Amino acid sequence: MDNTQNISNNEVDVRRAKIDALQEMGEIPYKAKFERTCTIAEAREKVGERVKLCGRVIFKRVMGKFGFLHIRDINAKIQVSVGRNELDEEAYDFYKKMVDIADFVGIEGEVYLTQTGEVTVKAEKVTLLSKTLRPLPEKFHGLVDTETKYRQRYLDIITNEQSRKVFLTRSKIFSFIRRYLEDNGFIEVETPILQSAVSGASAKPFFTHHNALDIEMNLRIATECHLKQCIAAGFDRVFELGKDFRNEGMDPSHLQEFTQVEWYASYWDFEDNLKFFKDFFVKMMKECVGTTKVTYQGQEIEFDCEWEKIDYVARMRELLGCDFLGIDDIDEFKKVIVDRGLFGYAELEECKSIRTLIDYVYKRKIREGILKPTIIFNYPAVLMPLARINDKDDRIIDAFQIVMGGAELVKCYSELVNPITQRKTLEAQLKEKMAGDDETMDVDEEFLLAMEHGMPPISGLGFGLDRFLQFIFDCPNIRDVVLFPIMR
Repeated sequence: MDNTQNISNNEVDVRRAKIDALQEMGEIPYKAKFERTCTIAEAREKVGERVKLCGRVIFKRVMGKFGFLHIRDINAKIQVSVGRNELDEEAYDFYKKMVDIADFVGIEGEVYLTQTGEVTVKAEKVTLLSKTLRPLPEKFHGLVDTETKYRQRYLDIITNEQSRKVFLTRSKIFSFIRRYLEDNGFIEVETPILQSAVSGASAKPFFTHHNALDIEMNLRIATECHLKQCIAAGFDRVFELGKDFRNEGMDPSHLQEFTQVEWYASYWDFEDNLKFFKDFFVKMMKECVGTTKVTYQGQEIEFDCEWEKIDYVARMRELLGCDFLGIDDIDEFKKVIVDRGLFGYAELEECKSIRTLIDYVYKRKIREGILKPTIIFNYPAVLMPLARINDKDDRIIDAFQIVMGGAELVKCYSELVNPITQRKTLEAQLKEKMAGDDETMDVDEEFLLAMEHGMPPISGLGFGLDRFLQFIFDCPNIRDVVLFPIMR
């Protein structure tokens, strides 16, 4: 056991003894409530007024018969002066001996400005509300052990201003999304997390067993197919904000459990959705972040401007030196890639289909180098089996993605609503699954049945919230923007 652990255990013993002493004195160490008149942020605007406020002690200094402490809540902190001029000897002695850093206290007194202009509450009464057993880490900012940061997120938020900012902004964004979409005619719905078919995206799912029904099920990888069934039901515009689950690799930009919003609008195409998203995005930045300009990896990035566009198919043709859309043999495709010096055969071994080969090259040779927000369009049809095929070229689809920081942030397309074509694309996915590709969709018969009953023209969009926050706050790891990330 290291010295830090010894100190921590000794502190717990000291605080436990204080709890016993409080109970012997007839004090309640864990109060039921406290009648506050304002929050800490509100108290900071009430100079000259008497207030009752509460929070966690994050700093305490006693200098004989006078001293200061700082208390904070999630939004703000404030200084409190505590002295014998306001408290009688018994109350002041209790405060000195029984109130520790990390305890929750209630403060009553007048707000004033110190000679240095610090907003301060002159404590006329200090009430111990909740006694803590463990102290706060003294040098949390200097810790290199990210395990503590992620496993004990409450310590991170208590002691780290940047983390508080990230998670308060995250909450603001959720609120903004719901309000903005509802103001534009969208209705929020809920779709099942437990599903009987792998559908809505090309990804490897989590599987589980439903005991009561005795059937195998999977956690949803996307909300798409159920939301489109809502459109078939007559909902004009729908959205869902929630969790998806993909049983794939973990790295600084991927988690198996992630949050995104998906919305679907009847009678729109993907260009309508792009226009809507850009307006939504800029307004969200202004309201929730306070600026449309961020610094990412040392570069200043402005969002309220024209975004660069890249033609996916054209750029891939440049890389491969041929019309790759005409290749349908996987070995021939691999040879083209190797002959161009892009990758070796060993690197391509895990690619079991033309789709995965195309995606492999794109992600490593195109997407990886994109820093600023960029619109990627003209996708090969084989990549998105739920997207509408282009009227002029059936090898591409009406779709776009928005990429920034080398990662996909948004995926959007005009939806495929032709049930005959949809069955063919899903059956093609089934062949890929049988060939060993475990990131394919099932032939979702319930979804196809709904489509056979008729769907209007639709465009849908998925927007990843975790990656967005990681980008705008320039966080090195996506876990930095998730309150309680998955840990081993």
